Amino acid sequence: MVSEHRLSETPLIHETALVHDSQLGPWTQVGPSTWISESVLGDYSYAVNHCQIIYAEIGKFCSIASHVRINPGNHPLSKAALHHFTYRSVMYGLGEADDNAFFDWRRAHKVAIGHDVWIGHGAIILPGVTIGTGAAIGAGAVVAKDVAPFTVVAGVPARTIRRRVSKGTEAALMHIRWWDWSQEQLRAALDDFRGLCANDFAHKYEDGAFANIGSEQHSFSSKSS
Repeated sequence: MVSEHRLSETPLIHETALVHDSQLGPWTQVGPSTWISESVLGDYSYAVNHCQIIYAEIGKFCSIASHVRINPGNHPLSKAALHHFTYRSVMYGLGEADDNAFFDWRRAHKVAIGHDVWIGHGAIILPGVTIGTGAAIGAGAVVAKDVAPFTVVAGVPARTIRRRVSKGTEAALMHIRWWDWSQEQLRAALDDFRGLCANDFAHKYEDGAFANIGSEQHSFSSKSS
C-alpha cells in the first residue's frame, strides 16, 4: 500500500489546518481542520483531522487520531460566573482588556507527551497531564491523571488497562532510544520494526548496535493567521 502523501523534512500542513506560534519537527503532518497553537510537535509525529491542540509539548513518533483534544480550556468553577465573559471581556464590550492571568495559568499547565505515544479517536487530555513514552490512550478516553510509560489506558476517567511491555523490555527500549535514530538507521532496521515483537527488538538492539547515535535536531516555526 502506497501512502497518500510523501512526507519530507518540511512539515506537511493541510490547507484547512491552522498552526499558530508552534514548532513542528521534520517528517510531521497536520491533517484537515486541525488546530495547533503554542505547542511543539516532535519529529515524525502527526495529528489527523479535526484535532485541537494547545499548550502542549509532544514528542517524536506520536500518532494522534481524529477529533482528539489536548489541553482543552477549563472554565473557572470557583468563580461566581462560569461563562467566559469574565476572561474574554473585550469581545463582549465589558472591559478594555482580557484577563491575561487566566490565560497565563493555562499556559503554565502544559500537557507533556513522550515519544511514540498513540492517542485514539476522540480522546481528551486535560491540562497539566504528562503521558509517558510508549503509552497508548484508548478512543474516547478522558485523561485527567498522568500516564506511566508503556501503559495502555482507556475509559472515563481513563484508568490503566495493562502494560504494553515488561519492565525489562521498557528499560531496554528506553536505553536504546530508537526514536533518536537517524533516517538511515530507521531504514536499516525497518524489517525488525515490522517483524519483531517489542521484547525481541529490545533484545536484538540492547547490545548497542546503534549506540551513541545523534539525529540532527530540526524544528520549524509556523505562525498562521
